[in-house]
Amino acid sequence: MPIVTLTSDFGLQDFYVGLIKAAILSEDEQLNIVDISHNVNVYDIVQGAFILKNCFAEFPVGTVHIVSINNYGTKKPCFLAVRYAGHYFIGPDNGIFSLLFDKIGEGDVYELEYEEQGSFPIKHIFAKAVRHITGGMPFNEIGFPVDEIEERISFQPVVSASQIRGAIIHIDNYENVISNISKASFEQVAKGRKFSVFFKRHNPIKQISRYYNDVAIGETLCFFNASGYLEIAINMGKAASLLGLDVEDTIQVDFH
Repeated sequence: MPIVTLTSDFGLQDFYVGLIKAAILSEDEQLNIVDISHNVNVYDIVQGAFILKNCFAEFPVGTVHIVSINNYGTKKPCFLAVRYAGHYFIGPDNGIFSLLFDKIGEGDVYELEYEEQGSFPIKHIFAKAVRHITGGMPFNEIGFPVDEIEERISFQPVVSASQIRGAIIHIDNYENVISNISKASFEQVAKGRKFSVFFKRHNPIKQISRYYNDVAIGETLCFFNASGYLEIAINMGKAASLLGLDVEDTIQVDFH
């Protein structure tokens, strides 16, 4: 049974998600539709890309992932079908795919035909593309070949011999603060040296924990999370609010 995932900024109080699911199931009622998240902040393709990027590879190869965030954020409505690492992605050409993937192969991106059908045309665009992919039709016949996609520059850490200067890229539902500093880059620069993690004007953290409860309740800690990125948290607390941290704030690691 083919799997189709949905990631959007629609929320769950309205009928938009229901319309998309109805259109998809009307094409093939045997499909297995999985909701990844519909609570992405409105128009926030950076957050949406972070969420989808960190879970899509756990689905079986051949899964179709629909991402519906800021669908009309460009002057001309444009929707793409993308093949990457054995998975398929359908969504707007608004920069989100440049955040999702490091490099897309030649011949793996196609522009879908956009037709104004009713007041919510994207349901038909998504449903038609899903039917094409799950129906086993040649992928190169799904639309028009595209050489370039909309680019969105993501924050990258600045790395030197004794310092990594990164930024907060995500705040989760528990208000844990996730940076763009990866475990691999940290270990490459650290080389076994002691370190201090600085953020705003708070006292630096000088050790990496493994679990939230490695420190007392209410204490601040940092560790590398399931995605392999440096995370700042408070055991049983809300780090973002209590520490005054927000997306794009600086996280700096100095090695001694």
